[in-house]
Amino acid sequence: MKINCRQASRLISQGLDQPLNQWQYVRLRVHLWMCGNCRQFSHQLQVLQQSARKAGRGE
Repeated sequence: MKINCRQASRLISQGLDQPLNQWQYVRLRVHLWMCGNCRQFSHQLQVLQQSARKAGRGE
C-alpha cells in the first residue's frame, strides 16, 4: 500500500487533470500525511494551477 515520492508526484499531477480512483486517492493521502516534501509539492502545483486559471480569465 505504501508508495514512494516518485509515485506520489505522479498521482499528484494526475489528480490535477482527472479524478483519482478511490485506491489511488487513499494511497496518496497516506503518503502526503507522512511526507512533508510531497505535501509542499502538492501545494505548489495547486497554486500554479490556480494562477494559470486566473491568468486564462484575465485576472
